[in-house]
Formats: sequence, structure tokens, C-alpha cells
Amino acid sequence: MKELWFDTAKCLIGGEWTAPAGGGTLPLYDPSTGAEIGAIARGTAQDIDAAVAAAEAAYRGAWGQTPAFERGRLLMKLGQMVLEKADVLAAIEAADVGKPLKQARADAVALARYLEFYGGAADKLHGQTIPFLDGYTVYTLREPHGVTGHIVPWNYPMQIIGRSIGAALATGNACVLKPAEDACLTALAFADLALQAGLPAGALNVVPGLGAEAGAALTGHPGIHHISFTGSVGTGIAVQKAAADNVIPVTLELGGKSPQVVFADADLDAALPFLVNAGIQNCGQTCSASSRILVERSRYDEVVARMAERYDALRVGRAVDDLDVGPLISARQKGIVAGFMDHGTDLEVAGQATLGDLPDGGYYVAPTLFAGATGAHKLAQEEIFGPVQVVIPFEGEEEAVAIANGTDYGLVASVWTDSGARQMRLAKAIRAGQVFINNYGAAGGVELPFGGTGKSGHGREKGFEALYAFTTLKTVAAYHG
Repeated sequence: MKELWFDTAKCLIGGEWTAPAGGGTLPLYDPSTGAEIGAIARGTAQDIDAAVAAAEAAYRGAWGQTPAFERGRLLMKLGQMVLEKADVLAAIEAADVGKPLKQARADAVALARYLEFYGGAADKLHGQTIPFLDGYTVYTLREPHGVTGHIVPWNYPMQIIGRSIGAALATGNACVLKPAEDACLTALAFADLALQAGLPAGALNVVPGLGAEAGAALTGHPGIHHISFTGSVGTGIAVQKAAADNVIPVTLELGGKSPQVVFADADLDAALPFLVNAGIQNCGQTCSASSRILVERSRYDEVVARMAERYDALRVGRAVDDLDVGPLISARQKGIVAGFMDHGTDLEVAGQATLGDLPDGGYYVAPTLFAGATGAHKLAQEEIFGPVQVVIPFEGEEEAVAIANGTDYGLVASVWTDSGARQMRLAKAIRAGQVFINNYGAAGGVELPFGGTGKSGHGREKGFEALYAFTTLKTVAAYHG
């Protein structure tokens, strides 16, 4: 790729780009065409060992001695550099992930925003004084964990690096990042920009590779003091088990089956773009994708018909075509999504995009809207991670809440109604880490704490809650008589 200015087949360890210890590489494919476009390093446990040692040295040395306001300046400088390269980063992300260019550029801008936010917050994370017994002064300190491990998925590399690495660096931790093997080019680009910005050697280390090799070595490493993981439930369970052996905290964000609940008094003109876009963005490969649309029965047919019109008009194409929907990430993911869609043969296909003249090797599926489902249907219960939505009717608030809470997940939900009282009731009753009223996603909202309940994981990212998660609280009780 002509946009690249760094060697994709190396690891960043201790401020140096180095070949992986085992000498292996992994191929990279363009989801839009299926063509091989390069190779990345196949990192090993030996590379993870070296990266953790480099991070520990940085934490004990230059990075650990950097004042909070200087850490903030570095992050804000890095954010500006990301903005200046937003178009280049978008082109890299689009080719690597398959998402339309406009979506990839929005991710680059979001990465910069995370760095700005956490850079500005770096010197504003304070402890407290606590009234206590006479003769004592008691106060708390928020201190970094030390060396933190980060495993980010392939669907939003830039955004998740921003919300994870940004918060960890702002609080003074040194980081070891294992990006997803399916899409890690912007992780490498970000790391190189961090070096250019002046981040001390070892403060950020990047080891690409397979999850079963580099990822497992990272999560089980005794030199890691906190793990941040975004990915599947199965892998999240394995990460948590590995962390338990070393008794370290874990932040897990594991996906969802997020509902939008539409009542009869909702403003459908305002709701419809959110109802559809929240399900098909990034080809549905979004942890917070709204894959279930719950509609009060009196307006069910109308909502289905109007959503179907939007589905029928969706344009699917290569990332560089910059249309509504691109391809899935891989042939494997295409097979998974196709398998789920086979379970919808008992449902009505209410709307479906038409696949036009597309590259034969690309990983395309037609975005599809299914109607007539119940809350118990397989397509309404399991995370598909593709551009598939189901519309489910309900009668009244009680049934709406039962269906909304009727999965193992609890990440995001949305309620569409003009009734202020109902808005408050539903916001309390729905089990989710975020509930949006008459909107969905709040434009990303880097300031808004994000995370789930149940099999959506635990812990919170974004906002100041992420800064708290990347610190440990120390209480100091001084007796002075």
C-alpha cells in the first residue's frame, strides 16, 4: 500500500522496530477484493516477554518520571498528528477492515478526540482527603497499575486504541498492545506516530500475532498488571481466567444484542435513520450494533415497511467506493453471517439490499431485515456481527422490557417515545450499560462511560471512568498527634 511509511512485518519493542523472534509473518487481505495486500509480524511469547520488559523499564524510568501535565501534552500532540494524517489513516483502515472511507475517517477523528480528551484529563485525576480521627490526616492517591496489556479487535482498531491506550498512557501506565491479526495496520501506524510525537521508548509496545500465541502470552504474563480486552465472549472468558492466575484486574467489553424500543408515540421520522444505521454501520460488525428493533404492535407494520424501504435502497460496495455498506472482514466471518441468515428461513425478509457488480473475491453479504420474529428466535438471541436486523412486535411496556432484557447481553439500548415518564421508567428497567432516549449512540461520546452487563462484559471505558480503571487507589493515613 502506497500510504504506508512503516514496515508492517515488525514489532515495536522498546522504541525500536524489530523483526519477530520467530521470523514468522501473517498475510493480510483486502476484504473488498479478497486479495493479499501485505504481511504482519507473527509475534511470539518471546516477543511479548521483550515488550513487557521494555514497558516495565519505561514505567520505572523515563515514562514513570514524566509529570502528568507532560503526559497530557504528548497525548494532545499525538492527537493533532492523527488529525493531520486522518485521510491517510482512513485509507489504511478502509483497505484493512473494508469499511467505507467516510466511516474510516470518522474513526481517525475519534482517535484524535480520545487523545485530546485524555490528554486534557491527565493532570486532573485527583485523590481526596478524608475526615478521620483527631491527630490523623488521611488522603487517597490514584496511581497507575504499572504495565498494562491491551488486546483490540479488528472492527474499530483506531477507536478502541484511543479509548484504551489513551486512558492508560494518560494515567502513567506503560502499555503492551496486541492488535487483531485480521486488521492491525492502523495500530502500527499509530505506534509510529507516537514515537514521532516523542513518547519515550517502551511506553508503548506493539506485538502483532495470533491470539492463541501472542495474545495468550500477553494475558498470562506475570509482568502485566491490568488487561483491557475487547472481543468475543469465549475469548473474554479465557482472558479473565488467565488474568485470575496472576490476580490482576480486567476490563472486558464482549459485544451485545442491543435493542431499540419504539413506542407508538415515537417520532418515526427522527427514529428511522437511527433504527437502520445502528444495525448496518461497519457492515454490522459493531459490538453496540442495534440488531433488535422492538416495535409497539399498533405501529409495527408501518415501521417494518419504512425500514424495508431504507434497506432496499442501501448501496453495497468496496471500501474505496465509499457507499453505505462495505464487505465483512474475512471469508470466515462471511460464512458465520451466512450461517445465521440460514436460520431466518421461517421469517419474512422484509427488506434486503441488492448486491451489484462486486469483486468476486470480496467478503460481501446483502444487508437484510427480517420481520415476524419473537424475542426467543435465534436471530434475536445471538450476536450475528453482520448487517442483519430483526423486528419484533410487543404490547405495552412490560412486554417491551421483558423482550429487551431477554438475552444474555446488556451493552446498549435505546427508547423512542415522547412520554417523559415512560422514558425514565424504561431507562431504569432496561438492563444495559448505556440507555439512549430518542437517539442511539450519542455520536460516539468519548466522554460517556461505556461498558456492559451480563455477557457484554464488565468494567467501563470512555470518560473519566476509564481513567479510574487504569489506576489503583492508595489510602495514606498519617498520624501526627
